[in-house]
Amino acid sequence: MRQLRFAMIAAAAAMFSIITPTQAADGPIVIGVSIAQSPPGSVVQGTQVKEGVEIIKKIINDKGGVLGRQLNIVYEDNQGIPEKGRAATEKLISRDKVVAVTGGHQSSVCLAEIEVAHRYKVPYVNTNCWSDDIRAKGYPEVFNPGNYNTRVSAAMAETIAAMKLKDVVVFAENTDYGLGQAKVLGEFLKKLAPDTAYKSIALDRAGKDFTPAVLPLRANPPQMVVNIMLPPAAYILMNQLYEQGVAPTAKTWFYDGAGIADYPDFWQNVKEAGKYMLAFGLYHPQMPMPEIGQQVAKIYEQQAKREPNRLIFQAADSVLQIARAIENAKSTDSAAIIKALKDMEYEGVRGKFRFSQDPGYSYQQWVDIPYVTYQLTEINQPLSKTTLIQTSGQGLQTDKLVKPAK
Repeated sequence: MRQLRFAMIAAAAAMFSIITPTQAADGPIVIGVSIAQSPPGSVVQGTQVKEGVEIIKKIINDKGGVLGRQLNIVYEDNQGIPEKGRAATEKLISRDKVVAVTGGHQSSVCLAEIEVAHRYKVPYVNTNCWSDDIRAKGYPEVFNPGNYNTRVSAAMAETIAAMKLKDVVVFAENTDYGLGQAKVLGEFLKKLAPDTAYKSIALDRAGKDFTPAVLPLRANPPQMVVNIMLPPAAYILMNQLYEQGVAPTAKTWFYDGAGIADYPDFWQNVKEAGKYMLAFGLYHPQMPMPEIGQQVAKIYEQQAKREPNRLIFQAADSVLQIARAIENAKSTDSAAIIKALKDMEYEGVRGKFRFSQDPGYSYQQWVDIPYVTYQLTEINQPLSKTTLIQTSGQGLQTDKLVKPAK
């Protein structure tokens, strides 16, 4: 009986050591990053998140690391699939003993991953998952310094109302992000533009041909078509709308609400279909940026030979926040990091803020995250040359908008 009791105690201790993230006090501090590195996930997003992570890791390590220890990043490929994301987070926490997990950039995946982080009570910093449902869970381990559906839907509704449009058709991917944003946009339009007819059409994010959904719009085109889809589906939709003469045209605006205009592969995939597109954005070179944000931008431009996009900054901020929380807590203990993230005022790559503790979509969220509205007016136009027509807190300058001649 005594031997059995000792065996049970030993087994319990072994199990505890497996599920509790611990790191040697003098070794590197390990942070886990779960991203899509292969299809069907958004690989272009995953690549940019990794680039931003690597830039800030080097900046931190070159300055001596965190608490005198170097940062080490462990990556897992979630393929943009919730089940893969769940497994990736399990591996990062139980196998790699990471102090925190970040990198999430597709909402359905984030919703799966935060369940694991919540169960293990490990901090999870959401890089780019917009679904309000992530915040509404109210998990104390989950922090949201990125954009959220309510923010972008409110901004889009304000733009549509300012443009006095009579009818709008939305194409949304059939994911938590797409369906959620389309729903919230409809709710805002009821308040801000009650006379605007609104129709939402769900499309398969893995689809290759959206012509059956596009063709009916030829006979009776709306005044605006809105995209709430990620690439590659978004690119396919844009090309088919253009090929069928639906949008953008003199009759119909095309408005992207998914933040795809500054992706590095945008122009090579859309060409003429991207000209005259109106875009919601989270970064523009004319936006003010703290010194460390300017440093991240300069390094990226030197390495990639192109302008940065929002994901570079969001990814850098995600890792920097974890590092600052560890410094404030003077510990890599999960509970201490979570408390520091919750309490601290953070000034990072994109600005200064404190996480809201209000329940619902604003829980542990950067509520006033800055955004812009701009328009593309030339093919292959870099972001710095686009027409900025609105920044956070300012009205839309509709006189700057231009349409095709036909």
